[in-house]
Amino acid sequence: MNEKEQLVLRLIQENPYLSQQEMAERLGMSRPALANTVSSLIRKGEVIGRAYVLPRRQAIVTIGGANVDRKFHVEGAVQLATSNPTNVTTSVGGVARNIAENLGRLGNDVKLMTVLGEDADAEKIKQHSEEFMSFEMTATLQEHSTGSYSAVLSRDGELVIAMADMAIYDELLPGLMSKHESRILDAKCIVVDLNCPQEAVEYVLSLAKLRKIPFVIVPVSSPKMSRMPENLIGVTYFICNRDEAETYLSRPLQTEEDYELAVRDLLDKGAEHVVLTLGGAGVVVGSKDRIERLYAISIETIIDVTGAGDAFVSAFLHAALHGELFIDAVRFGLYNASKTLQCDTTVREDLSSNELTIWRES
Repeated sequence: MNEKEQLVLRLIQENPYLSQQEMAERLGMSRPALANTVSSLIRKGEVIGRAYVLPRRQAIVTIGGANVDRKFHVEGAVQLATSNPTNVTTSVGGVARNIAENLGRLGNDVKLMTVLGEDADAEKIKQHSEEFMSFEMTATLQEHSTGSYSAVLSRDGELVIAMADMAIYDELLPGLMSKHESRILDAKCIVVDLNCPQEAVEYVLSLAKLRKIPFVIVPVSSPKMSRMPENLIGVTYFICNRDEAETYLSRPLQTEEDYELAVRDLLDKGAEHVVLTLGGAGVVVGSKDRIERLYAISIETIIDVTGAGDAFVSAFLHAALHGELFIDAVRFGLYNASKTLQCDTTVREDLSSNELTIWRES
């Protein structure tokens, strides 16, 4: 497509119900020129018919964080209040972005909605990610820096402490999101992380309820639980870890009985399915009819824990959206998490669209 065709197509994508005169005025074109451009788009199959109906390409929409991760790998035993020799690696991350990349590598059509600064970190994120997801729903904010996450890891790969500069996500508000409402309403599935402000989560949840779109909440961290919606009605999958569940339910979870009761309480709040992740101890999952315990896949050496949770969520959703039973989808998530723990990248570079078949044959 030429530049004029791209401009017209973007305008149609934003609002397919505009008249030719309205489109011509918005783009500063004559109506005959606009009509010729639309005819060209119809011939090319980019729009269908005179009503400007777009070809149906349902995508998974992931909404939330996209940032640069800096990991400090401590060479010896971690010592507080002093300098520790480390090796530093830099990569792209962010929960919504990580999930989007996993899903993209698995062969899904994915659109990422986030906010980026106008800086080198934003370019780094796009250059690494554009192969696996669309950035057409992403906004650039000149007055803010792109989000960043810095983690200190022990020599066995466990997280010691993490620091996050995520102030830019406070701008990911309903007013910005509404510009892409038609794309959200046409989503195959919506995944929201709690980098988003509460009002944004509730806005997107209302759209998902309207169209009965599968809706997923991934909390990110315990401090972000204050951004949860008022209840979980309309949430298809609520996926959280023990700390996040403790914060949300305002009580400690220490025993198997505690875990099962927590899942039951989360279901009672309205979630259709709940997954409570317990790190190396596996997961407790529940639907209205049953609660079940599944253990993590045993592995000999953990290289890096960063990204394992996002790998679990992504593979689980991929399997669920491709017709796998809920429990089987959870098992596929555990498989992808175990593989990710054994690599030094946040998202496995060997992840592919054949992964479900590989998993079943292993």
